[in-house]
Amino acid sequence: MPELPEVETVKESLKLRLNNKKIIRTKVLWDNIIAYPNKDEFIKEIANQTISDVKRRGKFLMFDLDDYFLLSHLRMEGKYQICKKGDILSKHDHVIFVLDEGMELRYNDVRKFGRMKLIPKEKINDMPPFTELGLEPWDKNLTVDYLKEHLKNKKIPIKTALLDQSIITGIGNIYDDEILFLSHINPLTPANQVSSNKLKLIIENTIITLDKAISEGGTTIRNYTSEEGVTGLFQNHLYVHTKAGKACPNCGTTILKIKVNGRGTYYCPKCQK
Repeated sequence: MPELPEVETVKESLKLRLNNKKIIRTKVLWDNIIAYPNKDEFIKEIANQTISDVKRRGKFLMFDLDDYFLLSHLRMEGKYQICKKGDILSKHDHVIFVLDEGMELRYNDVRKFGRMKLIPKEKINDMPPFTELGLEPWDKNLTVDYLKEHLKNKKIPIKTALLDQSIITGIGNIYDDEILFLSHINPLTPANQVSSNKLKLIIENTIITLDKAISEGGTTIRNYTSEEGVTGLFQNHLYVHTKAGKACPNCGTTILKIKVNGRGTYYCPKCQK
């Protein structure tokens, strides 16, 4: 599943080619991908809107239009491709934005889990998902006190708490494992028992890990690609995620895999006691 660094990579690759492109019309071939408004209103309202920028908030792509933000969550395998008008459609192309200059922006999603919302700009901060998202990892307000306040009543494992998008937005399963490894925190530690010093390490290592992942174009695991074959290289720098049975790069202890709230979790039992 694409996480923050992958979405950031998609954003950067798309904005280079979509700046000032006008959406002439839109074809929706799988209705469920349009979460808001209904399909017919979506098609009507997005017509003749110009894309001035592509942004990101958490794991959401934000297409900045004249009057709206088009929010797109890629979920498991969603991706965008820029094609020439008339190119053969893939059977997994579900939303086609017909652009000016003979171009098309196609949303392709094998599992059909992705979702789109077209939200008026004046309502963007008053409607989900933005009303439900926590701080970005680089936000100056992401402090130890902020985390202590949001974790003080949470007895769930810290691994699970870091996946809560209402606290820090953008952290997914891969980077969660890497952050906890670098911070020497056992993933099963109750969130409300993590010390202030360890919370400080979480903040620092979140930034370090995500910055590195973004610089490498994200992580490509299984068959995920970002856009037009753009693939990440951060998987070459993973310390523990997917490394079960291999030696810890710090101490040589065998890395273990467990399930934490149903999520595959990798850690070193010595470094992360």
